[in-house]
Amino acid sequence: MASINKVKVMVVGDSGVGKSAFVHLLCHGQSINNPSWTIGCSVDTKLHEYKEGTPSQKIYFVELWDIGGSSNHRNTRAIFYNCFQGIILIHDLTNRKSHQNLRKWLAELLCKEGNVKKNNSLDFDPEEFVDNQIPILIIGTKLDLAQQGLSPNRSLSVAEECGADEFYLDCHQTKSLAPGSTNAVKLSRFFDKVIERRYYSQNSSQLTTLLERRRVGPISPKLSHVD
Repeated sequence: MASINKVKVMVVGDSGVGKSAFVHLLCHGQSINNPSWTIGCSVDTKLHEYKEGTPSQKIYFVELWDIGGSSNHRNTRAIFYNCFQGIILIHDLTNRKSHQNLRKWLAELLCKEGNVKKNNSLDFDPEEFVDNQIPILIIGTKLDLAQQGLSPNRSLSVAEECGADEFYLDCHQTKSLAPGSTNAVKLSRFFDKVIERRYYSQNSSQLTTLLERRRVGPISPKLSHVD
Protein backbone atom coordinates (compact mmCIF):
# COMPACT_ATOMS: atom_id res chain seq x y z
CA MET A 1 0.00 0.00 0.00
CA ALA A 2 1.35 3.42 -0.94
CA SER A 3 2.21 5.72 1.94
CA ILE A 4 -0.09 8.67 2.62
CA ASN A 5 1.40 12.12 2.97
CA LYS A 6 0.36 14.31 5.87
CA VAL A 7 0.04 17.93 6.91
CA LYS A 8 0.06 19.51 10.37
CA VAL A 9 -2.61 21.98 11.48
CA MET A 10 -2.50 23.86 14.78
CA VAL A 11 -5.82 24.25 16.64
CA VAL A 12 -5.54 27.08 19.16
CA GLY A 13 -7.68 29.34 21.32
CA ASP A 14 -8.41 30.14 24.95
CA SER A 15 -9.21 27.43 27.48
CA GLY A 16 -12.81 26.28 27.41
CA VAL A 17 -13.73 27.58 23.96
CA GLY A 18 -14.41 24.07 22.60
CA LYS A 19 -11.25 23.11 20.72
CA SER A 20 -11.32 19.48 21.85
CA ALA A 21 -15.05 19.19 21.16
CA PHE A 22 -14.54 20.53 17.63
CA VAL A 23 -11.60 18.22 16.86
CA HIS A 24 -13.50 15.19 18.18
CA LEU A 25 -16.56 16.06 16.08
CA LEU A 26 -14.43 16.56 12.99
CA CYS A 27 -12.33 13.41 13.34
CA HIS A 28 -14.90 10.99 14.76
CA GLY A 29 -18.20 12.33 13.45
CA GLN A 30 -19.79 12.49 16.86
CA SER A 31 -20.13 14.98 19.68
CA ILE A 32 -18.42 14.65 23.02
CA ASN A 33 -19.91 15.70 26.34
CA ASN A 34 -17.86 17.41 29.04
CA PRO A 35 -14.37 17.00 27.57
CA SER A 36 -11.55 17.32 30.06
CA TRP A 37 -9.01 20.13 29.87
CA THR A 38 -6.22 19.51 27.38
CA ILE A 39 -2.85 19.51 29.14
CA GLY A 40 -0.01 20.30 26.78
CA CYS A 41 -1.20 18.99 23.44
CA SER A 42 -3.57 16.40 22.01
CA VAL A 43 -3.20 15.10 18.46
CA ASP A 44 -5.95 13.59 16.35
CA THR A 45 -5.96 12.66 12.68
CA LYS A 46 -8.45 12.99 9.84
CA LEU A 47 -8.33 11.62 6.30
CA HIS A 48 -8.98 14.33 3.75
CA GLU A 49 -9.75 13.96 0.05
CA TYR A 50 -7.72 16.68 -1.64
CA LYS A 51 -9.50 18.20 -4.66
CA GLU A 52 -12.34 15.72 -4.25
CA GLY A 53 -14.24 14.98 -7.43
CA THR A 54 -11.45 16.15 -9.75
CA PRO A 55 -8.68 14.29 -11.61
CA SER A 56 -6.26 15.61 -8.96
CA GLN A 57 -8.10 13.90 -6.10
CA LYS A 58 -5.76 12.34 -3.56
CA ILE A 59 -5.95 11.23 0.08
CA TYR A 60 -3.92 13.00 2.77
CA PHE A 61 -3.67 12.73 6.53
CA VAL A 62 -4.47 15.95 8.39
CA GLU A 63 -2.93 16.04 11.86
CA LEU A 64 -4.88 18.34 14.17
CA TRP A 65 -2.74 19.54 17.08
CA ASP A 66 -5.12 20.68 19.82
CA ILE A 67 -3.04 22.99 22.03
CA GLY A 68 -3.97 23.53 25.68
CA GLY A 69 -5.11 27.13 26.10
CA SER A 70 -4.08 27.82 29.68
CA SER A 71 -1.99 30.96 30.04
CA ASN A 72 0.10 29.09 32.62
CA HIS A 73 1.59 27.00 29.80
CA ARG A 74 2.36 29.82 27.40
CA ASN A 75 6.12 29.51 27.79
CA THR A 76 6.18 25.73 27.31
CA ARG A 77 3.65 25.09 24.54
CA ALA A 78 5.94 26.62 21.93
CA ILE A 79 7.67 23.23 21.67
CA PHE A 80 4.65 22.05 19.65
CA TYR A 81 4.88 24.89 17.12
CA ASN A 82 7.24 23.22 14.67
CA CYS A 83 6.70 22.72 10.94
CA PHE A 84 2.98 23.35 10.72
CA GLN A 85 1.14 24.22 7.52
CA GLY A 86 -2.19 25.59 8.74
CA ILE A 87 -3.87 27.33 11.68
CA ILE A 88 -7.40 26.96 13.05
CA LEU A 89 -8.28 29.72 15.52
CA ILE A 90 -11.24 28.91 17.77
CA HIS A 91 -13.25 31.28 19.93
CA ASP A 92 -16.41 31.07 22.04
CA LEU A 93 -19.29 33.11 20.61
CA THR A 94 -20.52 33.83 24.15
CA ASN A 95 -17.11 35.13 25.24
CA ARG A 96 -16.01 38.30 23.42
CA LYS A 97 -12.59 38.20 25.09
CA SER A 98 -11.83 34.84 23.49
CA HIS A 99 -12.33 36.43 20.08
CA GLN A 100 -10.05 39.34 20.93
CA ASN A 101 -7.40 36.91 22.15
CA LEU A 102 -7.22 35.23 18.75
CA ARG A 103 -4.87 38.03 17.72
CA LYS A 104 -2.46 37.04 20.49
CA TRP A 105 -2.68 33.39 19.50
CA LEU A 106 -1.93 34.25 15.90
CA ALA A 107 1.03 36.40 16.92
CA GLU A 108 2.33 33.64 19.20
CA LEU A 109 2.23 31.05 16.42
CA LEU A 110 3.60 33.16 13.60
CA CYS A 111 6.36 34.69 15.71
CA LYS A 112 7.49 31.16 16.58
CA GLU A 113 7.57 30.22 12.90
CA GLY A 114 9.63 33.30 12.06
CA ASN A 115 6.98 34.82 9.80
CA VAL A 116 7.01 38.13 11.73
CA LYS A 117 9.44 39.97 13.92
CA LYS A 118 9.83 38.84 17.50
CA ASN A 119 7.50 40.72 19.82
CA ASN A 120 7.82 40.04 23.52
CA SER A 121 4.38 41.47 24.27
CA LEU A 122 2.80 39.57 21.37
CA ASP A 123 0.71 42.62 20.46
CA PHE A 124 -1.11 42.01 17.20
CA ASP A 125 -0.28 44.30 14.31
CA PRO A 126 -2.18 43.31 11.13
CA GLU A 127 0.41 44.99 8.91
CA GLU A 128 3.05 42.54 10.14
CA PHE A 129 1.00 39.62 8.84
CA VAL A 130 0.23 40.94 5.36
CA ASP A 131 2.75 38.60 3.74
CA ASN A 132 1.78 35.56 5.79
CA GLN A 133 1.18 32.56 3.51
CA ILE A 134 -0.03 30.08 6.14
CA PRO A 135 -3.73 29.24 5.59
CA ILE A 136 -5.94 30.32 8.48
CA LEU A 137 -9.48 29.28 9.41
CA ILE A 138 -11.51 30.87 12.22
CA ILE A 139 -14.32 29.02 14.00
CA GLY A 140 -16.83 30.34 16.53
CA THR A 141 -18.24 27.67 18.84
CA LYS A 142 -21.26 27.39 21.19
CA LEU A 143 -23.63 28.75 18.58
CA ASP A 144 -26.48 27.16 20.54
CA LEU A 145 -25.73 29.43 23.51
CA ALA A 146 -24.95 32.61 21.62
CA GLN A 147 -27.51 35.38 21.48
CA GLN A 148 -28.66 36.94 18.24
CA GLY A 149 -26.53 39.73 16.81
CA LEU A 150 -23.12 38.15 17.23
CA SER A 151 -20.99 40.98 15.93
CA PRO A 152 -22.84 44.20 15.02
CA ASN A 153 -20.82 46.26 17.47
CA ARG A 154 -17.54 44.48 16.92
CA SER A 155 -14.65 46.21 15.23
CA LEU A 156 -12.94 44.64 12.23
CA SER A 157 -12.93 40.89 12.87
CA VAL A 158 -9.80 38.77 12.96
CA ALA A 159 -11.09 36.87 9.91
CA GLU A 160 -11.32 40.10 7.92
CA GLU A 161 -7.87 41.19 9.07
CA CYS A 162 -6.36 37.85 7.99
CA GLY A 163 -8.45 37.34 4.88
CA ALA A 164 -9.55 34.02 6.39
CA ASP A 165 -12.75 32.00 6.10
CA GLU A 166 -14.90 31.87 9.23
CA PHE A 167 -17.94 29.94 10.37
CA TYR A 168 -19.94 29.29 13.54
CA LEU A 169 -21.12 25.94 14.85
CA ASP A 170 -22.60 23.96 17.71
CA CYS A 171 -20.17 21.13 18.52
CA HIS A 172 -23.02 19.09 19.99
CA GLN A 173 -24.73 18.87 16.61
CA THR A 174 -23.19 16.44 14.13
CA LYS A 175 -25.07 18.18 11.34
CA SER A 176 -22.84 21.23 11.92
CA LEU A 177 -20.21 19.53 9.75
CA ALA A 178 -22.50 17.47 7.56
CA PRO A 179 -21.09 16.72 4.08
CA GLY A 180 -22.12 19.40 1.62
CA SER A 181 -22.92 21.95 4.31
CA THR A 182 -21.41 25.42 4.16
CA ASN A 183 -19.19 24.61 7.14
CA ALA A 184 -17.94 21.38 5.57
CA VAL A 185 -17.19 23.14 2.28
CA LYS A 186 -15.16 25.84 4.05
CA LEU A 187 -13.24 23.18 6.00
CA SER A 188 -12.48 21.22 2.84
CA ARG A 189 -11.33 24.37 1.07
CA PHE A 190 -9.08 25.21 4.01
CA PHE A 191 -7.50 21.73 4.08
CA ASP A 192 -6.91 21.92 0.33
CA LYS A 193 -5.03 25.21 0.84
CA VAL A 194 -2.94 23.64 3.60
CA ILE A 195 -2.01 20.69 1.38
CA GLU A 196 -1.23 22.96 -1.54
CA ARG A 197 1.10 25.02 0.60
CA ARG A 198 2.91 21.93 1.83
CA TYR A 199 3.18 19.92 -1.37
CA TYR A 200 2.32 22.06 -4.37
CA SER A 201 3.58 25.60 -3.77
CA GLN A 202 6.70 26.67 -5.61
CA ASN A 203 8.83 27.11 -2.50
CA SER A 204 7.24 24.48 -0.27
CA SER A 205 10.24 22.15 -0.41
CA GLN A 206 12.65 24.94 0.46
CA LEU A 207 10.47 26.10 3.34
CA THR A 208 10.08 22.60 4.75
CA THR A 209 13.84 22.03 4.62
CA LEU A 210 14.48 25.32 6.40
CA LEU A 211 12.00 24.62 9.18
CA GLU A 212 13.28 21.09 9.71
CA ARG A 213 16.84 22.36 10.06
CA ARG A 214 15.68 24.71 12.78
CA ARG A 215 14.33 21.86 14.85
CA VAL A 216 16.45 20.86 17.80
CA GLY A 217 15.37 17.27 17.54
CA PRO A 218 12.32 15.01 17.51
CA ILE A 219 9.59 15.96 19.95
CA SER A 220 7.37 13.42 21.66
CA PRO A 221 4.54 15.44 23.19
CA LYS A 222 2.53 14.06 26.06
CA LEU A 223 -1.00 13.66 24.86
CA SER A 224 -4.03 14.26 27.03
CA HIS A 225 -7.44 13.86 25.47
CA VAL A 226 -10.88 12.44 26.12
CA ASP A 227 -11.65 9.26 24.21
